[in-house]
Parts: sequence; C-alpha cells; structure tokens
Amino acid sequence: MSTHAKRERLLLADLLDGAGPGAPTLCEGWNTRDLAAHLVVRERRPDAAAGMLVKPLAARLARVQEEFAAKPYEELLQLFRTGPPRMSPFALKQVDEAANSFEFYVHAEDVRRARPEWTPRELDPVFADTLWSRIERGARIFGRRSPVGLVLRRPDGRTAVAHRGVPVVTVTGEPGELALFLSGRQEAARVELEGDKEAVAAAREAKLGV
Repeated sequence: MSTHAKRERLLLADLLDGAGPGAPTLCEGWNTRDLAAHLVVRERRPDAAAGMLVKPLAARLARVQEEFAAKPYEELLQLFRTGPPRMSPFALKQVDEAANSFEFYVHAEDVRRARPEWTPRELDPVFADTLWSRIERGARIFGRRSPVGLVLRRPDGRTAVAHRGVPVVTVTGEPGELALFLSGRQEAARVELEGDKEAVAAAREAKLGV
C-alpha cells in the first residue's frame, strides 16, 4: 500500500474503532457499522460492489452489505485494517493510491465531523496536493448533477471546473474541504461560496458526488 492510502486507512480504522459500532456518520442512513461494512465489501466483494455504479445490481449490493454488517464489529475492522486480498485491484499500489487516498480521507471525516465537537484536520502540503489532483481529475464527475455552474478554488487561486453553466458559484477552500464539498458533504465543509444568493443555496443542496 502506498503512503497516503495506508495512512488514511489506518487513521480511518482507528476512528471507527474509537467511535464504536453504533456511532453516527455523515453518510446519510449509515452508522459506523454500516460504513465499515461498506469499506470491506468495496474491496473484498467486487461482484457486489459493482452495485455502487450499476443500478440493477444495487439490490445484491444491499444484501451483501447487510451480511457483512452482521459480522462482529471487531472482525469488520480487522478485515478493513489489513487491506484488500492479494488478487484485488486495490492491492496494486497505483490503484490503492488513486482510489483510496481520497475515499478514506472523506470517510474519516464522515466519522470525525459527525461528533458534536470536532476541529478541522490540518493536512500536510503533499497530501493536500494529492487530494487536489484527485479533485482536478474527477471534478466533472462529482459535479455533474449540480443545478448551477460550479467552480472550485484553492486559496492560492488554482481552480477546477466541476460543472459548466450559469449562474456560477465559486467555492473556495483548502483541498480537504473542497473534497468534502464535492463529495456531497456541503454542510460539513468549511468553505466560502460566492455567487447569486439563490444559486449558492442550490449549490449547497445539490446532490454532488459519484
């Protein structure tokens, strides 16, 4: 496993462990047990995980995820902590870094920011740039359902277009906060939005994410 993905995996596993199996998360309808089951199924059951993208397979995904959620919580966390099976695409360092650094960061914040008291996590510049690279590559996919034009901007002025259209809303924040906003966690992201009042409200309520 590569550096960022491995670190985020272990951090997320520790957060899930510390929170316990019934704690809330920012994932609508999911507690920490549900999230842990999702993470394990995503890596270990590709036959079911395909339901995340293919609607006809969604029912199968739900069944398999329920089966995993019924396992002892400690077992789920151990399965996640030890990483994917050797034959899984996620076991390849390049795939691990590309797919998991961003994913695990967002889910770690799902656990952290669901608590009554939390503080923003300060990211090292290299990891912040890693998240920004993922945002640049995937902005159009994450923002495709936005009802308004959506531009993401770092404090240093670098931008990425998530959705073309008018009126335009510009979302400014650090890469970690922009990652949360673009993943559908708008209310939890510490960002500034500029634009027409109604457009800003629409951007905050939009169904963003994959």
